[in-house]
Amino acid sequence: MDRILQEISVVGRKLEGMDNAMVALTAETKSMRLEIAGFQSQISGLDQGVTTVEAQAASWASKDQELLHLQSRLTDLEDRSRRNNIRLLGIPEGTEGADIPSYLRDMLPKLTDITFDPPLEFQRAHKLGPKRQDGKGRPRPIIACMLHQGQARQLLKTARTQGPLRLGTLEKLLSADFSRETAERRRAFLSLRPRLRHLDVKFGLFEPARMWITKNGESRTFHDPEDLRIFLEGLQDTSQTLEKTAQSSSPSQDVQG
Repeated sequence: MDRILQEISVVGRKLEGMDNAMVALTAETKSMRLEIAGFQSQISGLDQGVTTVEAQAASWASKDQELLHLQSRLTDLEDRSRRNNIRLLGIPEGTEGADIPSYLRDMLPKLTDITFDPPLEFQRAHKLGPKRQDGKGRPRPIIACMLHQGQARQLLKTARTQGPLRLGTLEKLLSADFSRETAERRRAFLSLRPRLRHLDVKFGLFEPARMWITKNGESRTFHDPEDLRIFLEGLQDTSQTLEKTAQSSSPSQDVQG
């Protein structure tokens, strides 16, 4: 009987230990649930943060597009405001005297061999940039705003068709006047001329800054020099692939002695 009581006592102590373990396990489980709930709350907060960042990024991208559109419109307006302008290079410093409009009114008809009726009229004309103190280096360009756009167009058309103009022994360059952004795009287009010629592509640069090309009877117009550069890279890759294919498929000829 005593032995049975002892065994019952042992079992009771074991059950009590198991109860204590269950209490501890329950407490630990509750703690883990609280930690998991905290993690879930943090993850939810991170998700909301990511959503906010994505919304901000989309808003910034939209604003960037708006700024680019506004910049494009401003450039277009500036180019339009310069349509009556001409730019003249190659006039030695001091030759123009104090009255640049009078100098141009007398010089331009001789330079272009055009008789203007009525005579050329200018709203304003000036040298671009500060005067060089040493008098050395390239002469500053003259920017002149014509009163009549038709006279400006006639001068520029003559300059395009005749190429560099000469007055005496000096060569003068007469060109349109563009905004800084448009002038940079034109320079970028012109820098691609060697590639265009190498690929046997016909091309023409039109105002204000559009490059027209023709290859194998197909014509395209580009407004962005980078788009044209990428197009030419693809054209060159295609040309090289065709050349390699033609070389590999050509029959070999044995030389007989």
